[in-house]
Amino acid sequence: MPTPTVRRLLVGHLLRHAREQTGLDLDAAGKLIGKTNSTMSRIERGQTALPQHVLKKLANAYEQHAPNAIDLDELLDLARGSQDRGRWSGYRSVYSKYFRMAVDLEADAISIFQYQTEIVPGLLQTEQYIRALFTTAQLQLSDQSTEDAVEARLERQSVLTKPKAPQVSFVLSESSLRRRVGDRELMVTQLHHTAEIARLRNVQIQVLPFAAATAPRATHDFNLFRVPSPGNAGPLEFVYVEDFTDGRYLDGHDDVHAYTLLWQQLVAAALDPVESEKFILRVADEFAR
Repeated sequence: MPTPTVRRLLVGHLLRHAREQTGLDLDAAGKLIGKTNSTMSRIERGQTALPQHVLKKLANAYEQHAPNAIDLDELLDLARGSQDRGRWSGYRSVYSKYFRMAVDLEADAISIFQYQTEIVPGLLQTEQYIRALFTTAQLQLSDQSTEDAVEARLERQSVLTKPKAPQVSFVLSESSLRRRVGDRELMVTQLHHTAEIARLRNVQIQVLPFAAATAPRATHDFNLFRVPSPGNAGPLEFVYVEDFTDGRYLDGHDDVHAYTLLWQQLVAAALDPVESEKFILRVADEFAR
């Protein structure tokens, strides 16, 4: 069952798809239920929820303009539980508020594409690597906060091995493999762990070496999530990009298309998975000397 956050996003996704099928703009759609353009935009982005009776009224109105534009039963089922709370209590409370939606998208995705430039991605990190990151970052966390942060990150990694796990693809800059975190022994262990994860059937890891020709725009990390959606609306797609203090979620068609093309360029420029595993193990051997 999708997380409450993803349920809200899927409701908005289905409503936007249905509205586009009717040919109505946001103003016209809002008039059907007495809502403004800006409110309709927030609804379609999963930022505002509608009561069930209003949701039903809107869906029925769309059906009058475009039969079969939306499945009412699926829509109402997704809407149930979309306002549930409590998921971010306990050790999960260490997640930054701006990152929590990424964690939910990650949990419900059918495919994940991640480009990483400077450190090993969180889904691939060993416990020792995680602890070393918090130490070297000098975040001044309490002992309990550090333990919570480690536990929360390790929990995320279960997405790689859970039943019906998503297809997860990584392109790792050579810098992320050579950037030393902790001591040399820790790096050897981390790189061997990365190579081991690459052997999972649902995981693909490619290395972008310094010598590779690549798109000049590939200067920052990003994640592309695809979440299955009921009906004929197609998957829910989000790009997540992050800086030091904030994260942004891009779901516009142009943004998703641009990052999809960038991802394809990175995959084409990177070593293939077999050569990438050899490369990772060679770097591990260098740290072992």
